[in-house]
Amino acid sequence: MRYRTFTEHDYDALQALDLDVQRAQEPTFDTLAKRERDGRLHTSLPALKFYERSEHSFVAEENGTLHGFILAQSVWQGDRPIVLVRTLSVHPGAPAGVTEALLHATVKSAYDTAVYEVHYPVTPALRAAAAAESAVLTGAYAVTHLGTRAQTAPGERLDGQPAGDQVRTPPTQGA
Repeated sequence: MRYRTFTEHDYDALQALDLDVQRAQEPTFDTLAKRERDGRLHTSLPALKFYERSEHSFVAEENGTLHGFILAQSVWQGDRPIVLVRTLSVHPGAPAGVTEALLHATVKSAYDTAVYEVHYPVTPALRAAAAAESAVLTGAYAVTHLGTRAQTAPGERLDGQPAGDQVRTPPTQGA
């Protein structure tokens, strides 16, 4: 499996994957009003153009087939930048580990650009991936703190370790 940033050449495949994921999550998706269907899709042309430039959005690809994607962007929160994950979608038939690897690719890209916090909603599908990234739970969001911020991060640790137990730096595995 290869995890990479996406380009304009991936737009059609991303839109088809998004539609497949929505249909798998909601079997009656095609019977919804057009406005409702459009509101649930994450891959409109303007969104794809925006996230393509974000440096923190990736696809999971194997043999030319996309199995999932993560859309994230760098934003300012108070006096510091963070990476905010907008959505992570994985095809129901994707190989095991795709969710965790996509989140890890975004965490690594944040660290590589000197951004030391990655925020994302904790959904049931993301809970294991959040624990693998040593995230802390702050309300409905998980936060992966990188570098020395991991030592003083507030919140409940999702990996079961006591707070402030270790400094988290992403492994050097390629994104």
